[in-house]
Amino acid sequence: MKEDVKPSKASKADREKAREAKAAKVLAAKQEKEKKARRRRRRIRRLIIFLLILAVLATAGYFIIQKLKSQYTVNYQAYTVTTGTISNSLSFNGTLQAINNTTYSAASDATVRMLYVKKGDEVKQGDMLLRYSTGKTVTADFDGTVNQLLISEGVEVKEGDELIQLVDFEHMKVSIRVDEYDISDVKIGDECRITATATEDTFTSTIADINYTSSSSGSVAYYTATAYVDVKGGVYPGMQVTVTIPQDEASNVVILKEDALSFDRTNQAFVYMLGEDGSLQPVYVKTGVSNGNYVEIKQGLVSGDTVYAEVAATESSSGGLLSSLFGGTNIMGGSRQGQGSSRSSQSGQRSSGGFSGGGNWSGSFPGGGR
Repeated sequence: MKEDVKPSKASKADREKAREAKAAKVLAAKQEKEKKARRRRRRIRRLIIFLLILAVLATAGYFIIQKLKSQYTVNYQAYTVTTGTISNSLSFNGTLQAINNTTYSAASDATVRMLYVKKGDEVKQGDMLLRYSTGKTVTADFDGTVNQLLISEGVEVKEGDELIQLVDFEHMKVSIRVDEYDISDVKIGDECRITATATEDTFTSTIADINYTSSSSGSVAYYTATAYVDVKGGVYPGMQVTVTIPQDEASNVVILKEDALSFDRTNQAFVYMLGEDGSLQPVYVKTGVSNGNYVEIKQGLVSGDTVYAEVAATESSSGGLLSSLFGGTNIMGGSRQGQGSSRSSQSGQRSSGGFSGGGNWSGSFPGGGR
């Protein structure tokens, strides 16, 4: 007869533990699955946000580019090539001084018996001016004008009393200060033009003397050059003058405003001219004498040609563009000014646009602008 076999308490405990372990494993798998799902949802949300931001930036960028295209305009000025005389020169300021200016004084106590002149009279060297009661006379030492008559006939004068002032108003001199940077370009014998500031009268002269003993002003040494000049009535001692010493000069040549020149990356000068297709084309030129305003054109242009140069460009700032895109229009304009007489090589590209002065124009531009 078979006996019933009952499971032991130990085997029941093992089975219970196995069930619990299995349940824990299932729970852990479920939790891990939920974590992965949450991470996947977060990644999807971040991706969606990123794509939305990218779309907004792309849209804003598109509108900014369109705004820039519509707001940026390059303006061109037309210049006409002409014929004339051009020179550069050194210019200095000075003051006219009388070469001969003498006031005659009594040599001793005496009485003025006779006056031979009156105020304003012009006299020659050796002419008698007055005679004392003693018989002695006073004569003119040079040609000049009686500028002051300080006595009259019959008066008694003491030794040293001033009698007559005689001034030569026709022959004068002017001294100019030349700094150490220009003194090597100034030489005795150089022709110069002397212009009175007040009357605008101009006289020709030459540099007659240079004092190479320097004076100083700050850290710069100065030297004194002197010119003598014959003037006409209405120009007097003490008047301010400008002394101009010409340097290079070219007469009856092709000339052009310096503002019309452009320069390439190698500092070669060129101008823009309209081509047959209506676009601006660079034409290289050879330059000569320049005075800082006009320049001689030795090659590349003829009198009557019309050329163009960029003079201004208006563009919108990015801040203003963003403001106009995202609430309220506040586009600020700007401008680029034309170059002065001192120019240097610049690189860059010209943008298409219109020119001012002589009609409207738009077209393609060659590379390698100023």
